[in-house]
Amino acid sequence: MAKGLALAQCCPICDAKQNLSRCSGCHVVSYCSREHQVGDRKRHKQACNAVKTTQKRMDYEEQALRAHPGDFSMPANVFEAGKGSFYGIYGTRDYMAARFALVEALLKNNTLRAVEAALDHLLDMLQLCRGDNMGVRDLVPPLYLRLGKDQESYDFVKWWGTTAQEKHYRWRDLGAPYLDVKDADVFESVKTLCRGLRALSHIVSLTLIKIRLLLDLEALENSQCISERLPQEVLDNIKGHLVGPIVARNKGIMSSNIHHDRVEQLRTQMDQLYGLVKARNEHFWPALLHPGQHLHARPEAYTKGGIAEMQLALQYCYASWIETPGAINVIRDLMENEESG
Repeated sequence: MAKGLALAQCCPICDAKQNLSRCSGCHVVSYCSREHQVGDRKRHKQACNAVKTTQKRMDYEEQALRAHPGDFSMPANVFEAGKGSFYGIYGTRDYMAARFALVEALLKNNTLRAVEAALDHLLDMLQLCRGDNMGVRDLVPPLYLRLGKDQESYDFVKWWGTTAQEKHYRWRDLGAPYLDVKDADVFESVKTLCRGLRALSHIVSLTLIKIRLLLDLEALENSQCISERLPQEVLDNIKGHLVGPIVARNKGIMSSNIHHDRVEQLRTQMDQLYGLVKARNEHFWPALLHPGQHLHARPEAYTKGGIAEMQLALQYCYASWIETPGAINVIRDLMENEESG
């Protein structure tokens, strides 16, 4: 899985990764030569213009807020004085909407730099508005996954499924712990965590995290067939390229030749998550296999369990799944096994 992630910063024409120059318009697409940039102009123009337009709008809204002298409805220096409950100040909402529009425009470019920039914006928006009135937290775990940051994705999901559900959590208190879960046990049981998860995209992302771990352990098991024919140093290097960072950092797993118990544990967790997603929204798994026009729908509102909720979660999560070789096949197998009884 480690080498299989599709997202990379490269020239969209030839996939070159060296000596790249950024597009001066959007700054998130890079080319190896002027020739290739000109050749890609027709395809890239719309997405590039969208980034430039939304960036300009966000900059305008930000400058207006920073220049505001303060009044009865909004304090001066609102980025500091209003931090933590930003969206609750009505005058900041145009800025927040403009910033989210920029995130959407960035993600249309589908490059490593675009995903990194979008994630940075979303995390900063969450710092401004901890309670997340806009629901931007739904996009964060799949973006972490697209960047290969599975641990960060899990930590984020766990915080929202645990601390954020505490009845007396102090949302307006900047001294209260916020998104402070770090290096949680990604192999742990999902039962308790799932009871606190509210966002469909978080449960779907948690499922993908577990599937990635499962695929990694299966890759290690398969590597045993060549273990007797190679020096240990060479074998260790091969193993390191087969797996993602979570497994690669786990010395106990990497030094072991037996993974059966962990594999069975992950299969059980995966089955639980598959069932939970299906119970929350029966439309999601079939749409993941056959997304069609769901990826282009623009639902303005949704009800839990409805098609619109599925469409939003699918749009947030789909790229992270198709960029993980073998992940969708795992879901396909589960669905086929379920149908066959």
